[in-house]
Amino acid sequence: MTQAAAVDGGRLAVLGDRDYYSSLGISGATDPLLTSYKAGEIGVAYLPKPDDEFLCAMAAGTYAYGQELTVGAAGRLTTAVAGDIVVAHFDQAGKTTAAGELADVVIANFYTL
Repeated sequence: MTQAAAVDGGRLAVLGDRDYYSSLGISGATDPLLTSYKAGEIGVAYLPKPDDEFLCAMAAGTYAYGQELTVGAAGRLTTAVAGDIVVAHFDQAGKTTAAGELADVVIANFYTL
């Protein structure tokens, strides 16, 4: 499995959290949601369908509810622009996110903007 840094056809998977590794839940820098997988570790991947909702890592930026998103650098979701394939919509109140911050998104039925 490789990390997508752009949408180029095929199926995209969402790399799942490892929250079940810990009884602490979302609690900071040691939270499994915020801890990267290491080379050789077994991953948890989900094949999303339209209308599925996920917490996904975002590129730094300001997002509005319903904003169209695409896959950007480091596999983080970012604002889709003309010509991009829309993979999801931002699904929470307007927010400015830091790089890698998790946010609610709803998977789209992929289309080109």
